[in-house]
Amino acid sequence: MTDQPRVGVLTISDRSSRGERPDASGPLIQAFVNEQLAWAVAVDQIVPDDRALIRATLIAWCDDLKLNLILTTGGTGFAPRDITPEATRDVIEREAPGLAEAMRADSLQKTPHAMLSRAVCGLRGRTLIVNLPGSPKAVRENLAAILPAIPHAIDLLRDAPDTEAEHARVA
Repeated sequence: MTDQPRVGVLTISDRSSRGERPDASGPLIQAFVNEQLAWAVAVDQIVPDDRALIRATLIAWCDDLKLNLILTTGGTGFAPRDITPEATRDVIEREAPGLAEAMRADSLQKTPHAMLSRAVCGLRGRTLIVNLPGSPKAVRENLAAILPAIPHAIDLLRDAPDTEAEHARVA
């Protein structure tokens, strides 16, 4: 496929949505997408930790904007308002547990706090949604852990020609 995948970055933070704290992770994700994947971010937004609003945004980005990849940041921990995984589960049709497992396994090599991540990854239609932590350092590490699989995952979702041939080359 010649057209670039369409990517969205959704920052989920009460304080950043109110302008009380600058969003450090959203811009970091955008830079990563641009530099490591050579893709552009089609849409980005900051929303509060509100399950209905997160759910509505994810649905609109999947169904209306037809994004191929949505990367969320924030709301994946144990704090009472951390509800990103629940909102994501409300939206996805199929989970992609290997991505979340890979992020946690990689992070566990760096910090025992990785066990506290409740991040979810999954599919809605032809869109891959990946929950990332809110910390810029953790975002960078988690994206690096799943980077090798992301382009192939998006090609599979887009039904790109020769995608299955990639399996033969990797084997």
